[in-house]
Amino acid sequence: MEYKIKSKIWIEIGDKMFLSEGRIKLLKSLKRSQSLSKSVKEFGMSYKKACNLIDAVNSNAMKPMVVKSVGGSSGGGTKLTPYGIKMIEEFDVINNKCWKYLNKQLVDF
Repeated sequence: MEYKIKSKIWIEIGDKMFLSEGRIKLLKSLKRSQSLSKSVKEFGMSYKKACNLIDAVNSNAMKPMVVKSVGGSSGGGTKLTPYGIKMIEEFDVINNKCWKYLNKQLVDF
């Protein structure tokens, strides 16, 4: 039997939450769907909660990670910026390195 350690990490700025696994999942869904409405349906989350999470991410980021466009003749949407995509990738790298490190601690288990 192979043991694995799993852990949840998050990144804070000061005492405020910046990124967490939940926020990253929402951002990844936005990357795929480019629609906040579709993403909230996927997670069973309220639209207001998702907007608040995105606003919190954007307000704590060095640059905007998500841009929203209001509907119209071409329709609206919610898209990740290149910076937002990079931050998702960086978070995943950190998370995977953390799990690999923790799993190495099980050598003598």
